[in-house]
Amino acid sequence: MAITQAKSTNKVIMEITGELAALLERIAKRKSTKLPEGRSKPYSTRLIVDDSGLALGRAALRYRFDKARDDAGIAKGEFQFRDLRAKAGTDKADSANDIREAQAQLGHSSVTTTEIYVRKKRGSKATPNR
Repeated sequence: MAITQAKSTNKVIMEITGELAALLERIAKRKSTKLPEGRSKPYSTRLIVDDSGLALGRAALRYRFDKARDDAGIAKGEFQFRDLRAKAGTDKADSANDIREAQAQLGHSSVTTTEIYVRKKRGSKATPNR
């Protein structure tokens, strides 16, 4: 799947495999089985839809995110919607042990930019001598 980055317009080819592929499959199945009476296809081809099957707009998504964060008891200053991108970059760098993997996923042209996003909350990784 090709994704065009909003700011830089860089194109990133995102491989859809593993848990992501399974999740997208479950969403597609749910959307096709939960159709309103008399409807043969979903209202929207968008990935994220509301209970009626209509596309979920930016404001509605933001409202749901804020409500979930409040329900979890997390202060707004501790975790914001934009932090999801940094979290994804950090997880990718940690799992691959290579910041260049995160750079490719985030679509950055420079590793320096990726270093701003990747968080070092876990500390350095080290192995024992023996």
